[in-house]
Amino acid sequence: MTPETTVVGSYPIPQWLYGDTSRQTLRDAVAVVLHTQERLGIDVVADGELNRFDPSHPETNGMIDYFVGQFSGVRTQYSITDIDMFRSDEGMSFRTAPAGVVTGAVGDGTLNLRADFELVQDLATKPLKFTCTGPHMLTKTLTDRFYGDREELAMAVANVLRRQLERVSADVIQLDEANITGHPHEARWAVEAMNHVLDGISTRKGVHLCFGNYGGQTIQSGVWRNLVSYLNALRCDFVLLEMARRGQGELELLRGELDPHISIGLGVIDIKDNEVESAESVASRIERAASVMGADRIRFVNPDCGFWMLSRSVADRKMAALVAGRNLYAGAAPGDAGPASAVR
Repeated sequence: MTPETTVVGSYPIPQWLYGDTSRQTLRDAVAVVLHTQERLGIDVVADGELNRFDPSHPETNGMIDYFVGQFSGVRTQYSITDIDMFRSDEGMSFRTAPAGVVTGAVGDGTLNLRADFELVQDLATKPLKFTCTGPHMLTKTLTDRFYGDREELAMAVANVLRRQLERVSADVIQLDEANITGHPHEARWAVEAMNHVLDGISTRKGVHLCFGNYGGQTIQSGVWRNLVSYLNALRCDFVLLEMARRGQGELELLRGELDPHISIGLGVIDIKDNEVESAESVASRIERAASVMGADRIRFVNPDCGFWMLSRSVADRKMAALVAGRNLYAGAAPGDAGPASAVR
């Protein structure tokens, strides 16, 4: 089976959005992002997560704040004691303050992911992926002054995400987690919350995991082997794993422990480096992974994470390298766009 190419989700913010974030301008920007991916030969495209861009907070791509800032039961203004409480939490030292403080039962608030999807769904001619931050990551960025139990808070967040994603009809829905990789001891409650969300998705569903991409920096330390129980418990169709930055030696460790029914999205593009990979290096990464895990296990090839912190010119050339490398691996001509995608 020839793997399909896809992106993880985010794309560099077009400059004109800094001065005009109206719905029409946003839709125009998404049209450019989708057309760029399709022109370069990406099989399963994404909207660049431009909906979540906040010009007053441009150093992040809205992976956290867009969601929790709209939840009911969460306030986004906090005191010094709130900040001190957050900084005492494990594993969030890369943030100086919480994304919000939970003061009541967490609800949907003004979050409307279906409207976000419907704004752009007719702009793509290829299968369209919709992405959403997972419940573990969102829970970890909140200071809890209501539930008194992190697992209960995680399920409250999962309830919101499930209700939201049940209403989204994208070809692929992907949940993103970037904190659990450094905290495998939280896998039990993290996977329960994640599976609650996944069980509400009726289309093809995946989970992306990486070791962080905050300002282009790796945040979490750990190894994939520590997440095997978490990965094996996920009720999804595929997992997208960061591998290019880490080196593919960890695939040897996963070979005998990862459930053989789990399809893999293989990270073959390093998004924390401006150097653009060659088609040959991408193809060799795919070949090596196929020889270790089996070619049928590799459902997608993709970047390690989102492109939001790169310049557009670098991101576009990396996508071109991704497609060219996949085609080289598959024995296609370098200019061939690859297999027609039919992920439904």
